[in-house]
Amino acid sequence: MMRFLLRRSLTLLATVLAASAVIFAALDVLPGNIAQVLLGPDASEEAVQALAQQLGLDQPAWQRYAQWLGGLLRFDLGLSHAYSSPVGELILERMSLTLPLALMAMLFTTVLALGAGVYAASRQHRLGDVGIMGLSQLGIAIPNFWFAILLIMLFSVHLRWFSAGGFDGWSEGLGAGLKALLLPALSLAVVQAAILARITRSAMLEVLREDFVRTARAKGRSLRSAMWAHALRNAMIPVVTVMGLQFANLVAGTVVIENVFYLPGLGRLIFQSIANRDLIVVRNSVMLLAVMVVVINFVVDLLYAVIDPRIQGRDSA
Repeated sequence: MMRFLLRRSLTLLATVLAASAVIFAALDVLPGNIAQVLLGPDASEEAVQALAQQLGLDQPAWQRYAQWLGGLLRFDLGLSHAYSSPVGELILERMSLTLPLALMAMLFTTVLALGAGVYAASRQHRLGDVGIMGLSQLGIAIPNFWFAILLIMLFSVHLRWFSAGGFDGWSEGLGAGLKALLLPALSLAVVQAAILARITRSAMLEVLREDFVRTARAKGRSLRSAMWAHALRNAMIPVVTVMGLQFANLVAGTVVIENVFYLPGLGRLIFQSIANRDLIVVRNSVMLLAVMVVVINFVVDLLYAVIDPRIQGRDSA
């Protein structure tokens, strides 16, 4: 187990380092002068050069990259040019909304997808299976921002059960905060649940053909009991893989949904920072998302070893 953890940890560190280099290079080659954008088109050349020197833009790229990495290791993310606030504080403030939103969406995704996928597998080629697969295909085809608009029209404009957007903060109470995130979370979850339901069904059907399931059925187990007690765990490896990728997509996908519902989360911060050319905020925010994706994949690898301990042996072979 220790060798398995060591190999996965080294892979995690190497991936994070490679991601940081790609993110820095991609933002560093963007056209335009950040100092000129911040000061406006009427600023003098001397003022622009002085601000560029203050921001460190006159230094070589490798030196700025090394300073950025050093700041990340010290948890010093610098100062936002547009907000005049520490970047770390801005990101933490916005993550207090984005992370609960992604977790809420992932909960909806998991509950809907596992229930629908197992139900469809238990009724293969029957009406329930065809209906769920048809709905899942529809869910995949619908863009989440369009579904978000439909939810707003139904539950906010017509029924007036929910607010059409905005977030008053967690200081208003947990219930009020979760209510404000309910429609955005459903908007994010629909597409992901449709994808995961189809994968769950396929994985369950494959496992149901195995000998151990037939043995359990021969011993008197009902189909439902055999599916939930035996088949589901053995079908979880492909499902967990997709769930890990989906959670990363949910966090990144909040960029669009937060703008539809006017939520002050990390996605909206990235959108506004791109518009303001506040690249230090964009760089650190995208780096945070990249680290989250890598860490989620690392956790998925550990879950593989828990679900199927034989993976540890194959990894060390």
